[in-house]
Parts: sequence; C-alpha cells; structure tokens
Amino acid sequence: MCGIFGYVGKRNNAAEIVLEGLKNLEYRGYDSWGVVVEGGEGLTVEKKVGKIGEAKVSLPSSNVGLGHTRWATHGGVSVENAHPHLDCTKTLAVVHNGIVENFSKLRKELKKHEFVSETDTEVIVHLVEDLIQTKTLSEALREAFRKIVGLNAVVSLKGNQLVVARNGSPLVLGLGEGEFFVSSDASAILPHTKEVVFLEDNQAAVLDAGGIKVLDLSSGQEIRLKAQKLDWKSEQANLGQYPHFMIKEIYEQPKVIENIVKTSEKQVEELADLIQRSYGTFLVGCGTAAHAALVGQYLFSRVARRHVNFNVGSEFGYLEHFLTPKSLVLALSQSGETIDIIDSIKNAQNKGARVASLTNVLGSTLYRMSDYKILLGAGPEKSVCATKSFTAKIALLFLLSFALGGRKREGKEVLEQTLKEVKRLLREENVKAVEKLADKIKDKEHLYIVGRGLSYPVSLEAALKVKEVSYIHAEGFAGGELKHGVIALIEKGTPCVVFAPRDETYGAIISGAMEMKARGGYIIGISFEDHEVFDNWLKVEDTGDGSAVTNSVVGQLLAYFLAVKRGCDPDKPRNLAKSVTVK
Repeated sequence: MCGIFGYVGKRNNAAEIVLEGLKNLEYRGYDSWGVVVEGGEGLTVEKKVGKIGEAKVSLPSSNVGLGHTRWATHGGVSVENAHPHLDCTKTLAVVHNGIVENFSKLRKELKKHEFVSETDTEVIVHLVEDLIQTKTLSEALREAFRKIVGLNAVVSLKGNQLVVARNGSPLVLGLGEGEFFVSSDASAILPHTKEVVFLEDNQAAVLDAGGIKVLDLSSGQEIRLKAQKLDWKSEQANLGQYPHFMIKEIYEQPKVIENIVKTSEKQVEELADLIQRSYGTFLVGCGTAAHAALVGQYLFSRVARRHVNFNVGSEFGYLEHFLTPKSLVLALSQSGETIDIIDSIKNAQNKGARVASLTNVLGSTLYRMSDYKILLGAGPEKSVCATKSFTAKIALLFLLSFALGGRKREGKEVLEQTLKEVKRLLREENVKAVEKLADKIKDKEHLYIVGRGLSYPVSLEAALKVKEVSYIHAEGFAGGELKHGVIALIEKGTPCVVFAPRDETYGAIISGAMEMKARGGYIIGISFEDHEVFDNWLKVEDTGDGSAVTNSVVGQLLAYFLAVKRGCDPDKPRNLAKSVTVK
C-alpha cells in the first residue's frame, strides 16, 4: 500500500526526481516519507512525518536515489519508522512494501545489530548487511529475500546501484534514455518514459547506469526483458484546472463511458461467449469493486436472465470449495494488485477454474494472471476514493449483460442515453444543487442511504464514498430492510437519501421514504420526478437500467462536497491508501 520510487541515470538531481515520483505516488500512503541519495561520501537521508505535499529536499547532487511514502503497518507514524532504513554502516539503504511475517524471529537472530525503528522492514536491511560481506548486493538481497516470509517488494541502494526483488507486492521498471526507474505504480514513471517492465513474482532486477537486468530470484539467472508501452498520457495524472483529483475524475467519467461504448464491443462479445460456456460464474471484488460486482449480479439477472454468484473478494476464499474446471471467476479491481483478489484468484486457478478480469492497469498482477482480461481504459485514478473506475466497471458489466441476453444493440443505445444524462448531471447548475445540499447536511453525524434492486448496491457505494472522504457515519441499506431494524436509527432531522428510479422498485421505495419521514427523517430524493415525501429533490432523468451509473455520479458528488465543506482532503482520506496490497 506504500509508494516506492527509485532513479539511476545520467542526471545528477536524483533527489528531486525521486521526490516528484513520490508525490505522484502519495495516494498509496501518506503517513510519512523519505528520500536517500548516494552523495559521493556515503548515503544522505531526509525523512519527514506527514503528507509530502509541497515538500522540498536539501540533499546533495547524485545520479542515484530512492524514496518511499509510508502507510503504517509495523510501528507508529514517526521519523524513525519512516523509510528508507539504513544498515549499521550507513552505506546500504532499503525500502519495502508488504509485511515480513517472520520479522520477530529474524529480529532476535539479528541481535548484534542496532535497530532504530519498530518496523519489520529494518530486519531486511540488516540481513543484507550481513550477507553483503561475502556477496554482491544482488546476491545478498536475493538471499535475504528468500529468508523473509510474506508478500513483499524490496528495493535496496548501495553505491550507484539499485537492486529490487518482488513476490506479491507490485514493482514496475521504467526504461528511459540513459536512465532507469523503479516504482510501485507505473503512473509515477509516465513523466519520464512510457516503456516499462512489470516484474513478475519471484523476480529480481539490477539497475545501474548501464541498464537493467532482470533475474530469477532463486537462481540469479538473467531473464529476457519484456518491455511494454503504456498508453496513458502523463497529463492524465495531473490536476490541471481542478482543486482535487476526486472531482477531476468525476468529471472524466463521460469520456470513460464514451470510450467503452466505442471500443469494447469485440472484447465484450468474447467475454460473453466465455461466460455462456462456463458452468457457474462468480463475480468478485473488494470495496468499490465489490459494489460494482453486486450491480453486475443484478444486471445479469435482469437483462440476461442468467444467475451469477457475487462474493466479496476477501471472503471468496471461504466459499470457493465448489469451484471446478468448468467454473469462471470474473474478478474486478482498479489496480489489479488488491491482495485479497489475487489470493482468491490463485486459489481458484488451483482448482482449475478459468479467470477473467476487469482492471484498469496494464501489466498488473491480476491482468497477467487472467485467462481473459478487459482493460477499463479509465486512465490513471489518483484519488484514493474510486469514481471513474467504478462507473467503467458498471458500463462494461452493463454491455456484457445485454450481450449475454442477445440484446447487444439495445444495451449500447441505453448506455449512450446514460452517457447523455451523466453529462447533464455534470452541468454547473446540477453540480451546484448537490453542493447546496452538502452545505445543508455537512454537520450531521449520521446519514442513511436506501435503495432497492439495482439501487441497493448503489446505496452501498454512495455510503462508502461519504464515509471514506467526509468521515460522516453513512450506511447504505436495502429499502426492504428498513423495518427489520434500520428504522430504529432514524430521528428528527436525520438525513436519508432515497434512490427512486423509474423501475419496479419505485412504489416500495417511496413507501419506505414515507416511513422514515414519519420518524422525523429529512428525505433527500434522487429520482426522475419530485414527490411530496421529498424534503430535497435532485433530479436524475430516467435511463432504465443505466440508473446504476447516473445515481452513482450523484452519490460521488455529494461525498466530494461533504468532504470539502468539512475541511477534509477528498484525495487522501485518513487511514486509507489506494492499492491494498497487504492483508
């Protein structure tokens, strides 16, 4: 979940290059940060607690540097626990993503060393320190890596060389002209080069001024470089005119949906055929991706008349005993690195099941593991709070369900109509209406969001967005569950959001809204028409099954403005990071 960035090459401002790389990775962790360079007379380190923001470093000139943004696991948030960590001689530096599961045992074995942090990472640097007495840095790191247990990515710096190793946690190498990069996310490399190598599990690499060598982690045998070209544009990862990435990415959703409508037909047809031939299809995802998968379950039932099984990714491992070689697992993940999804997919493949995926990152672990994959094409998503990747998943699942139901043309037409409504919702007057509502309820302690049918997973997602970025206690519920306990939470003035699209759920959800209002609830209707039960009405035109997309956009806007008006950072919510690569 942390960010790693390293540089070696012809330029002598490595510290500034690494710092900018870390700023591009801050969404992966922002408890603390640090940079180390080789300044000619040994290593120089600068570490700070807090967000990297507008930080500058005062490090010596160097053509090699390494940095890290931390999301705390072992040890509290402190300068001592921030990476990079140095060995006792102060000539070797290490940064690390993941968890060393056997660090307590290793730390006891390394008692002759002076430990200055509470982290599991520090055992790695001291392991390498011992081994490097008789081995090269590459040999020492590879042997140390084999001693640690868990899913990890490690980068070490000594002299003018970077050596990296990975198993489970992502690392990407960048190939520039006379300069080379390592990062935990390809988006940070984009300003320098689009030519990248995605390291596989159990691989290592050596980076120096002469180039990059990829090695087998166990044998040390060199492996041929497999470079890929990124099709993202570097400006996509910049704020531009927007104050936050979250609102920028909300406004990018029409282009994302339009791209899916125009370019995904063949891939959707192929995946529909794969589902048609499977005996048992399982949709899995975590967090926002889980809500998209749940939308998919409803769409497959409503549109394609086909049963699929939805599971939260972190729970799928306890429910996959019935998988067979005839099963298909369709995994959803923005990053393609979510550890609970990766573990579930590995277990499914061990049972012979086939795997398809919807992911946003070319070359990610999930992308490489999948038998069939479709890229979301959403571009870099920098806000921790997922928005455009969510609607991209729904748009693809939407087209997929219509293709399975033999109604491909109709699906495309409905999605095009949905696209028009998303564009309308993002007009200034409609965005202002959501902002005005946020201003009215920003000081409330609780917020309840209800929906039925397709709107039920949308209510879960809207509540998640509000919780993530504004820290208001928000809960999403199925409308029919109100009388089974939820309504006990409603009191005078409690804001209650009601998704009421023009579908078979309308009458029942309006009845639920009346019951909440009778208990004093302040009813916020998100619907195609006003109703007397609504105290505040946000209009969303009827788009049929496309309501899952349009209603989600309103939920995203509400969460964003609640965060801003409460003085919260919507891009970097507390305790969260973008890519969940540890259990």
